[in-house]
Amino acid sequence: MKRIVIVGGGTAGTMMANKLTRELTGRGWVITVIDRDNNHIYQPGLLFVPFGMDGEKDLIRPRLRFLEPGVELVLSELEQIEPEAQQVALANGMRIPYDLLIVATGTRILPEETPGLLGPGWQRDIFDFYTLEGARALHRRLEQFEGGKIVLNVVGMPIKCPVAPLEFMFLADAWATERGIRNKVELTYATPLDAAFTKPKAAAALGDLLEKKHVHVESDFSASEADPEAKVLRSYDGRAVDYDILVTVPLHGGDAAIARSGMGDDFGFLPTHPNTLQATEVDNTFALGDATDLPTSKAGAVAHFQAEVLVENVLRHIRGLPPEAAFDGHANCFIETGHGKAILIDFNYETEPLPGRFPIPGIGPFHLLEESHVNHWGKLAFRWAYWNLLVKGEELPLDHRMALAGKWS
Repeated sequence: MKRIVIVGGGTAGTMMANKLTRELTGRGWVITVIDRDNNHIYQPGLLFVPFGMDGEKDLIRPRLRFLEPGVELVLSELEQIEPEAQQVALANGMRIPYDLLIVATGTRILPEETPGLLGPGWQRDIFDFYTLEGARALHRRLEQFEGGKIVLNVVGMPIKCPVAPLEFMFLADAWATERGIRNKVELTYATPLDAAFTKPKAAAALGDLLEKKHVHVESDFSASEADPEAKVLRSYDGRAVDYDILVTVPLHGGDAAIARSGMGDDFGFLPTHPNTLQATEVDNTFALGDATDLPTSKAGAVAHFQAEVLVENVLRHIRGLPPEAAFDGHANCFIETGHGKAILIDFNYETEPLPGRFPIPGIGPFHLLEESHVNHWGKLAFRWAYWNLLVKGEELPLDHRMALAGKWS
């Protein structure tokens, strides 16, 4: 028997395990998934926890529930990958050999890299919402908040789900409005980018929306330190932003085991071919999801599109064929804008988000680069699709390649 080892049992790893199991059953392959625990978290839902819109019971399911029968799940921290020996070493002492490795270890936040974030202010006045613990602590703080300055700062790129910070600001505006304290709340979005988003058309549309909602944008803000006693966030160019609540999106990095294995770049992400998803510097290894160094969004929809390509390339590799350069960087995501509305964007490596209708050209029902209630319903429906279709690796009626039909400049 030959073995495919998938390190990481999140969205990307679970999808790949299920898709490959269906393709390789009865063909002499064993598929093993390794993760630290049996808790699969619906990460898009973390955004709603601070505002009391989601609870823990809505977000966590056992990993094993979503894996196909026959997939072996091993629960242990990953110590390191040993590519020359073609095995992975686990914290529990096990060493598991592989014939083919898929890296889906995701990303992690690194608040310790910015002076002042961790310490006396952490989860008192400084919070993240990219972890369940952080989102819960922020919810408790907001329940007691009656007015003041809420600052959201993105320390640096890349980050997981790059539109989530914008969504937080939109939802904070709606939350304060519904509580009747919007006139007592100042909202500031401090970003290292020169605009609200990386793509020009989307940046213009989202920037206009922030302005309409009276969210101040502090652009080109490269955070150097937080002063938790003075409640000040400082940038390298000398600017300072006061806060009562600082919501930080800290620096992100790849899994520590990737760095320990000597396989990652300076941020701990695995160098990966942008179109084939094969590791560029390690044999018999592929990667997808947030673990890669690819210049595309670190989001679940991207992992889904990557998985469609990667399954075929793994099968080609098994047959001794070269991989196809078929992944075009396709990404799409709903951006919650508050008050029961959302925006949808759809783009890839070469094409920025454009207005139009999606997924049926000219019909929709979803509106691209435009607020609508239908988009909000699509965002809510995505959770059902995630648990019941996407993470199980079921086929969805969406091509992994981005289409220009139904879009206009």
